Amino acid sequence: MKKDNKAVIYWLLIGCALIFVMVIVGGITRLTHSGLSISNYKLISGTIPPMNEVEWNEAFELYKQYPEYQKLNYGMSLEEFKDIYFWEWIHRVIGRFIGLVFIIPFVYFLIKKRLSKSTIKKSIILLIMGGFQGFLGWYMVKSGLVDRPDVSHYRLAAHLTTAFLTFAYTFWVALDLMFPNKKQIDKKLRNLIRIGLIVLIIQIIYGAFVAGLDAGWIHNHWPFMSEGKFIHETVYIEQNPTYLNFIEGKSGVQFVHRTLAYIVVIFILAIWYKATRNEITHWQTKGVNSLLIMVGVQFLLGVLTLIYAVPVWLGVLHQVGAFILLSCMVFTLHRFSK
Repeated sequence: MKKDNKAVIYWLLIGCALIFVMVIVGGITRLTHSGLSISNYKLISGTIPPMNEVEWNEAFELYKQYPEYQKLNYGMSLEEFKDIYFWEWIHRVIGRFIGLVFIIPFVYFLIKKRLSKSTIKKSIILLIMGGFQGFLGWYMVKSGLVDRPDVSHYRLAAHLTTAFLTFAYTFWVALDLMFPNKKQIDKKLRNLIRIGLIVLIIQIIYGAFVAGLDAGWIHNHWPFMSEGKFIHETVYIEQNPTYLNFIEGKSGVQFVHRTLAYIVVIFILAIWYKATRNEITHWQTKGVNSLLIMVGVQFLLGVLTLIYAVPVWLGVLHQVGAFILLSCMVFTLHRFSK
């Protein structure tokens, strides 16, 4: 690692840490049904919460104009509103802070000529991804302010997945700077890890579908669904035509998420087995071992979250587990790619 790159690496890793915090708060916001508590978007003034009783009442009256209050939370007290308002407000504030943490140092490093042409291009991609992530957050909230008192699970999945991908790419750029020396690679093993990463991302998308459809509150049994069935009949009869069950049906989406969990485990076991049968470096060993440990932890968290019907703390831990597992996969792929 070049000495001149240290500050840039720290900048990128701090960005990774902030995205991690953002995802945790986002998970709490979703699980506490706080995401629609702020129905307008003010880039600057929105960073300051209501400061007195008059401003709180104004915010509450605005909330009362939308479907969530009218159909789900009618009669909610002001104090209860303050609780859900807090999580959405802090989620948005962290998002703005991340923007500043990326933009200001980026400009500084540009002026000081601390970034290579390659890193500049990658950083610009990161800024675009971050901006798009913010837009998707607004676009997601907008979907819950019209008729249904809930956000579109497609938009939720896009918002969450973009956050995960932005983190993954930020981490990858940091790793490029941390490990600048290239080596010979095993292309077959690298490609297996690539496929594993794709399967993991699809699983993360389905995790967002489960969250968006509140599909974690049904079939709270394991290893089988309700009535001891591997595939419960509700998996394929909730929606018409049949294929919609697997992208819009609660049971169908949960079934896919359950099944993909086994596939992710199989892929990671295959990666670990093939890697450890070869001569691999210290960091490659660290990567595959971390994958093996983390997939076990994440699988257990998924089972517990399902059995206990998604208590907030377990739901958040499960989301954190997905984040860490993705980090391990990105690190492992990087070490087997360059």
